[in-house]
Amino acid sequence: MPDATASPAPPAAARPASEHAPISTAYLDELAAATALARRTAVHPGSDFAGAAEALHERLEARVEADHAEMVALMLDLAAHPETAFQEHRSARAIADVLEAHGIPARLGVHGLETAVRAEIRGAGDGPTLAILSEYDALPVVGHGCGHNVIAVMGLGAFLALAELAREDPSAVPGTVVFLGTPAEEGHTGKEHMARQGAFDGLDAAVMAHPYGHDLADQAWLGRRTLTVTFHGHTAHASAQPFMGRNALDAASLMYQGIGLMRQQTPPSDRVHAVIREGGDRASVIPDEARLDLYVRSLAPSTLRDLSRRVEDVARGAALMAGCGVTIAWDEQPPSLPVRTNEALTGRWVLAQRRRGRDPLPRGVVSETLAASTDFGNVSFRIPGIHPVIRIAPGDMALHTREFAAAAVSDAAREAAADGAYGLAATVLDALHDPALLEAVAAEFAEAGGAIDVPSYFD
Repeated sequence: MPDATASPAPPAAARPASEHAPISTAYLDELAAATALARRTAVHPGSDFAGAAEALHERLEARVEADHAEMVALMLDLAAHPETAFQEHRSARAIADVLEAHGIPARLGVHGLETAVRAEIRGAGDGPTLAILSEYDALPVVGHGCGHNVIAVMGLGAFLALAELAREDPSAVPGTVVFLGTPAEEGHTGKEHMARQGAFDGLDAAVMAHPYGHDLADQAWLGRRTLTVTFHGHTAHASAQPFMGRNALDAASLMYQGIGLMRQQTPPSDRVHAVIREGGDRASVIPDEARLDLYVRSLAPSTLRDLSRRVEDVARGAALMAGCGVTIAWDEQPPSLPVRTNEALTGRWVLAQRRRGRDPLPRGVVSETLAASTDFGNVSFRIPGIHPVIRIAPGDMALHTREFAAAAVSDAAREAAADGAYGLAATVLDALHDPALLEAVAAEFAEAGGAIDVPSYFD
C-alpha cells in the first residue's frame, strides 16, 4: 500500500512557469528523412547545350584557383567586420579595392546607392552582356548569419577569373561581363532600388549564388511585401466611461486573430507574420492608437497580390468591428518578388558544379516549406537569371542564426567560395560562347511571361 504521506510525483510536463514549452525537431527530422529518400533517385538533367570549349573551362578553373586565397581572405575580413543594410561602406570599399588591385576600374556609389559597386570587362566582339551579382550586407546582432560574405567572394571571384581570361585572350570572352555589388538585401530591396536607376538595363541575364544547407540547382524563394496597419480609436477612462471610447488595441487584436484564422484557407506556401508594435500606455486608458507591422509572402507574384488584398480585408474588417479607423501603408521599402529561375542557365551551373565534385539536386527534393525571400526575385522578372544555393552547413541549420554565421567562415565555406565562383563564371562563359544556349535562355524567359513592370505590379 502506498505511503499516504508521500508527495505525489510531478506531472511529466511540469516546468518552471518562466520557461517556454519544449521545441520539437520532429518536423525537421521528418523533412530530413524525406529529403534523404528523394535524393536517392533525384538527378538534375544538366544541359545538352555545347557551352564553351573544354580548354577554356580548364583555363577558367585555373584562374579561380589562383585567386582563391585572396577571396578567402576577403571572405573572412567581411565576416569580421559585418555591416547592415545601406551601411556597407567598408565592405563595398574592400571589394572595390580588390577590383582596382587587379587593374579593373571600379565605380562606387552607383545606381542611387552609396554602397553599390559596378565594374565591367569587355572581351572581343559585340557579344551579349551578362552580369554577376554579389551581396555583402549583414544582419543585426548575428552578423553574416546569411552568408553574404560568401556570396560576395563567389561573385567577385567569378568576375575576376573572367577578367583575367579576357586579359590573356580577348576572344575567350566574346562579350561584356558586368560585376554588380548589390547592398541591402536583408530586410530591404537594394536590387530594386538599383533597378529603378538602370542597373539592369541592357543586360541579357544575371547570375548569383547563395550559401545554404544543401546543393540545390533551384529552390523556392517567396515574394515578400511589408505593411504597417494603424488603427485609430478614441481615448476614454477605461473604468468611468469605457462606452465613450473606441479601443484601437481591440482592432489590432482582432486583426492579429483574423490573420491566424485566415491562414487556414491559404495555400501552404503563403506566409503572414505580424507583431503588435503599439497598443497603448496604461491599462486604465482606452488606447486611441495601435499599430501592427506585418510581412506577407507567397510563391508567385499573382498569389502575393491576392494575399495582399485578403490581408487588407482583414484589417478593414477589424476596424469595422471595433468602430475604429484604419490606415494601411504598404512597402516602406519596395517589395521582393519570388525568384523566376531560368532552367537553360541552371543546367550549365549544374554541369559546372559536377566538375567541382558537387551534384546539385533538382527543385522539389528539399521541401519548399523551408522558404525565405530575396530581392534577386525582382531581377529575375526583369531579365533571365539564376539563384542556385551551395552547401556550407548541415541541412537542418537555419539561415539568420549565429550557427550559420560560424558556418560562413568554415572550411566548407572556403570550398564553396571557389566552387561557386567557378560555377558562376562557367555559366556566364557558356552563355557567351553558345548562341543556341543564349537563344534558349531568352525564349524560356519570354515563354514564362517576359518582363513585368515591377514598380507598378501591386498598384
